[in-house]
Amino acid sequence: MVRTRVAIRSEALDPGALLAEVSDPRAGASALFVGTVRDHAPGKEGVTHLFYEVYVEQVEAKIAEIVTEAVDRWPLCAAVVEHRSGRVEVEEPSVVVAVSSPHRGDAFEAARFLIDSLKERAPIWKQEHWAGGVEWIEGA
Repeated sequence: MVRTRVAIRSEALDPGALLAEVSDPRAGASALFVGTVRDHAPGKEGVTHLFYEVYVEQVEAKIAEIVTEAVDRWPLCAAVVEHRSGRVEVEEPSVVVAVSSPHRGDAFEAARFLIDSLKERAPIWKQEHWAGGVEWIEGA
């Protein structure tokens, strides 16, 4: 049985808690991806924060679909994905993916698939704020 969970949160994400959540005695490997807000974007310096606009039910369903695809492709023990909504400050996590598997290669590949697919397919919009203005950008 593979344990999975997906959540959109308005409060801070805790990568350590997600890593602990995917812990499993069958697992020989865990992989953790933490996407954080950086202080720049293409053509923009001095990013102060991001604002994520998320239709929770739709986004959670899409990410759950992606998690199911990962579970079907790799022998995972557990997979958890959380994404922020609302305002996220520079250096704060905006998305966390944690997986466990009997083998490291599967854990790495599944985590990469999850974050890459989420960014491509989940309907999340972000608004970048920097000293010179604000801009909406589609995609996580």
